[in-house]
Amino acid sequence: MVAQYSAETFDLGVEPFEAAPGEVIPTYSAARSVVDAMRHRGRIGESLALSALGRYVRRSGRSGVGELQHIARELGALSVIRPAVEAVLA
Repeated sequence: MVAQYSAETFDLGVEPFEAAPGEVIPTYSAARSVVDAMRHRGRIGESLALSALGRYVRRSGRSGVGELQHIARELGALSVIRPAVEAVLA
């Protein structure tokens, strides 16, 4: 799958990852990856996107939901994320 991102949001959720000693590469955070999965659920499959969301929420707990919602808001996907998070937390 190829996805195109706007320049304004391309760096949103980017974190450094040390691939080897002294070699750092930028990667998207778990929250950004989950939001992107939910945004592209029609392409990758809804079950995969919801599975990623469930794992993220179980791992990060309620404290991670704020970051998820922040990124979703910036990407215009809050209407997709909010009900899915509420269902996972129920």
